[in-house]
Amino acid sequence: MRTVSVDGGIADHPLSPPTGPLAARTRGLRKTYGPTVAVDHVDLDVPEGAVLGMLGPNGSGKTTTIRMLLGLVRPTAGEATLLGHAMPDEAGHALPDVGALVEGPGFHPFLSGRDNLLRLAAAEPRLGGGDIPGAVDDALERVGLTAAARRRYRGYSLGMKQRLGLAAALLVPRRMVVLDEPTNGLDPAGTREIRSIIAELHASGVTVLVSSHLLAEVEATCTHVAVLHAGTVVAQGELAELLETGNPGLVVSTPDTTAAMEALRGGRIPSRLVPEGVRADLTAATAPEVVACLVRAGVPVHEARRARTGLEDLFARLTQGETNGEDRPERDGLSDVVETDGEDT
Repeated sequence: MRTVSVDGGIADHPLSPPTGPLAARTRGLRKTYGPTVAVDHVDLDVPEGAVLGMLGPNGSGKTTTIRMLLGLVRPTAGEATLLGHAMPDEAGHALPDVGALVEGPGFHPFLSGRDNLLRLAAAEPRLGGGDIPGAVDDALERVGLTAAARRRYRGYSLGMKQRLGLAAALLVPRRMVVLDEPTNGLDPAGTREIRSIIAELHASGVTVLVSSHLLAEVEATCTHVAVLHAGTVVAQGELAELLETGNPGLVVSTPDTTAAMEALRGGRIPSRLVPEGVRADLTAATAPEVVACLVRAGVPVHEARRARTGLEDLFARLTQGETNGEDRPERDGLSDVVETDGEDT
């Protein structure tokens, strides 16, 4: 595993490896379509009980990796295990414990949402016939589709279709839930509901793998992150640890930012103005030394806290910085992630 360096590249020190059992694992995973390399030697660890957000520009290989992990696509090379079972050969043992929404839901357009779920529930190996109606109604209520349950699927909006796909993934209790762009087409209220469902799953011990282009949602809901770029994993680990790998700094809140900047400049401590006050570079001094420098200069310090790299900044460093420094084809990095809903390779 690799982390972000101070200059925006990749640092030499590794993140802490996962210490608990893994719900999913890939090693050397590779998928080619003729001359096109969709996924190239992906090593991915999904800790059991984690909410792992898979990030990457469009075409970075997120969906292809998920499809191989679920046994929907056979890899060209490498191996994948899901809940301890080799995929795709042992898919029959793993998939009953996995709920998935991948590349948008597919249902019969002339059936109602409820009737579509009833058909799917009938194929669930762990649902008896008498349990099916109750399981379907519970799933519909959980995703907020009870009022629209008897409407035909062809009349559903994109957001309602996403909700029905999520309901299908939650028909029975799962050990792991895989969601590919689950908030696609949802309004802010629907997005908050999906966030709440993910939090409930996490609280109950379910492992959740979420592929998303919405950085704010990943930062709000995920405990772990894996960043894919050009078909490979460029960083992964606990979200909090990844966000601490950037240039360390101390943000000081003070009413006199001009005096603070002059004091730090006199102490040879690099600093810059930020909306919260002044940000001092901790590569040149420790936090106590920064505060002491300001106090000696008579600068009032209202608050001092360690600055943390934002996920947007981290993503840009990993996908844009690395591309510009290595012999890889250039791709649209952050703009793809925050502005488009295009298909993944």
